[in-house]
Amino acid sequence: QVQLVESGGGLVQAGGSLRLSCAASGRTLSSYVMAWFRQAPGKEREFVARITWSGGSTYYADSVKGRFTISRDKSKNTLYLQMNNLKPEETAVHYCAATPRSGRVIWKEYDYWGQGTQVTVSS
Repeated sequence: QVQLVESGGGLVQAGGSLRLSCAASGRTLSSYVMAWFRQAPGKEREFVARITWSGGSTYYADSVKGRFTISRDKSKNTLYLQMNNLKPEETAVHYCAATPRSGRVIWKEYDYWGQGTQVTVSS
């Protein structure tokens, strides 16, 4: 089992920045891929970015490339998402997730989820 707890959401103006954190506990994460997803009201959960816990290899959705950075701190067992130049349409609940499978961008292929943290971007 992997337990995930997100924090860092809030209200920010368009063009602003936020950093989300996801504290992980439970089994060792060395063989896992960690990711961030987001879900706006009435929409399907959407992939944002992922990182391999061991090697740090990253992959981003086209919509966030160049603005968002996913990272992890192994010593703290914490995943991060630095979000810059935020847009109002990115208002959503943001979730961190974990899977032992590589190369996945579909939310159904992730086994463990946090409770989510709300990000609201005002125009």
